[in-house]
Amino acid sequence: MPTLLHLDSSADLRNSVSRALTARFATTWTEISTEHLVVQRDLHLDPLPHLPTNALHWAPRLRTPEEVVPADAEQLQNVLLDELAKADVVLIGAPMYNWGMPSTLKAWIDYVHVGGVTSTVDEQPAQPLAGKPAVVVSSRGASYGPGTPGENTDHEVPSLVQSLGISMGMDVTVVTAELTLATRLPALNPFAGQAADELEKAAKSMVDLAQSLGAKFQ
Repeated sequence: MPTLLHLDSSADLRNSVSRALTARFATTWTEISTEHLVVQRDLHLDPLPHLPTNALHWAPRLRTPEEVVPADAEQLQNVLLDELAKADVVLIGAPMYNWGMPSTLKAWIDYVHVGGVTSTVDEQPAQPLAGKPAVVVSSRGASYGPGTPGENTDHEVPSLVQSLGISMGMDVTVVTAELTLATRLPALNPFAGQAADELEKAAKSMVDLAQSLGAKFQ
């Protein structure tokens, strides 16, 4: 059955833009057919513990003799890797917090980006997720496009593209919704119309992407 792995990381459980957009994608996915399944992991409501040891960054064969990994941590890592491997499409809600990703999402990245398991670090190729579609939904309070004051200060999307796309080989599509604080911060109020347009465009992208990616697995 076509399976969507749906990850949310927003700490806002009432008015989150990223949650609203990922929900639109997930709903569209399930409407394609009764065979289209969603596996949801809420990284805020059920946060992952930080890595207890840097040895989890490495495949077991690449760990040094003195590096010991707690059994429960290795079991959790294997669960997360198994979820990722079984998913046909990965959907990630990634609101920008302090110019980067939420710590809860970073913890997930730390568990699944593993040298020698999901990324190649030596002579043994290791990119089992190469080509797997990953849709990253990045909501941000201000604007970070070319020519804006925020240009070059987005430290979230480049990091996710580097980890998931370049290193792990996944096919990453990024959808952004900018100026989400336009109705909250007086200085951004003049951009409220632009923010609404951004949100509408992002919502349409969610539907289009879910339909196009979901259709590949019918």
